[in-house]
Amino acid sequence: MTLVLVAAVASLGVTTGAFALALHHGPGLSASHGGVAALLGSPSYITSTSAVNPQAIVPGLGGGAGVTVALTARDRQDCPPDASACVDLAEHITWLQANGQVNYGPVPMEPGAPGTVHATPAGTFHVSWKVGPNYESNIYHELIPWAVFFAPGGIAFHEGSLTISSHGCVHLTMDAAYYYNHHLLIGAKVVVF
Repeated sequence: MTLVLVAAVASLGVTTGAFALALHHGPGLSASHGGVAALLGSPSYITSTSAVNPQAIVPGLGGGAGVTVALTARDRQDCPPDASACVDLAEHITWLQANGQVNYGPVPMEPGAPGTVHATPAGTFHVSWKVGPNYESNIYHELIPWAVFFAPGGIAFHEGSLTISSHGCVHLTMDAAYYYNHHLLIGAKVVVF
């Protein structure tokens, strides 16, 4: 079953997050989730399950047990209620909120390496512009799908590796990058700490 699922997912170009979820649940994917067909038809499947939880379970790659991502007391203290997006550089998590209430995430992210020229800047910023799935960085000549630019120097949320440090941006899964792109408005407040 796993080999068939892997082939089907690969041939349809399903996002990494949905692929990991399919491997995690395997043939026992519950009917309440809509089965594999829901995964193949929805690039934002994971966002729908983590959007309402202040604690999200992110499937492990390769069929692992997954990792629980949760907000700490420090996160709640350091993220002001009027912020639309918050980024905890130490915990490697980010989330969206409205009026201080988490409405998406937290989700894992990978920032730029601290103490380097590529460190993700801390501070309060505002979303300045957004691009779609095929945008290429004019500095690094790499695709940065669903980028949401919020800090000087081209710093953005976008799809990228969760294991390799960014050049200063906030790497997200494809599903999370898509969700951020579609739910963070121009001018939205972003707090990075």
